[in-house]
Amino acid sequence: MNENLFASFITPTLMGLPIVLLIIMFPNLLFPSPSRLVNNRLVSFQQWLIQLVLKQMMAMHNPKGRTWSLMLISLIMFIGSTNLLGLLPHSFTPTTQLSMNLGMAIPLWAGAVITGFRHKTKASLAHFLPQGTPIPLIPMLIIIETISLFIQPMALAVRLTANITAGHLLMHLIGGATLVLMSISPPTAILTFIILVLLTMLEFAVALIQAYVFTLLVSLYLHDNT
Repeated sequence: MNENLFASFITPTLMGLPIVLLIIMFPNLLFPSPSRLVNNRLVSFQQWLIQLVLKQMMAMHNPKGRTWSLMLISLIMFIGSTNLLGLLPHSFTPTTQLSMNLGMAIPLWAGAVITGFRHKTKASLAHFLPQGTPIPLIPMLIIIETISLFIQPMALAVRLTANITAGHLLMHLIGGATLVLMSISPPTAILTFIILVLLTMLEFAVALIQAYVFTLLVSLYLHDNT
């Protein structure tokens, strides 16, 4: 119980060198490229799931927006697999780092916004000033809409960081309480262990849902600008 509560969020190092790049590249091993004429059940299930998510996500896009399909499906696979691997014991979850999430959110948001200003300049500028706005409110609304535009990548990154971090902290606290209660009150320890198991199942769902929400919001930003 003397362990630092935030120790699991410290970037791991090996011989003084950060190994976060190796951790980030590790999920690629979970999605092997099919090299057989007839795939096994795991690869077939992965391909079916990818096609299902991609079809649902790209249904609202025009042909120009569908050119982002490879990037979006790669994004959801990376975030989802990273979140799931972070639930393993003694593992590190890169998506608990706000800097990494901002590194994903800002370029994708900027790419969608630049695409909008390039191909739909008038429509993109019209978002800053809704139709029928009273003249005295025009400066204030322009400022508000500008702030709301620039806060979008921050909201993306903070949402993912907060949800993953909160789940890990809660699991850590309940797990520590279960160990302490084992010697004090076994029935209570059993109850907290059941809660821990249910919370772990919930975190598996949260890991996949947050990956989908992050990618879906990027897709919506793209849809508004194409």
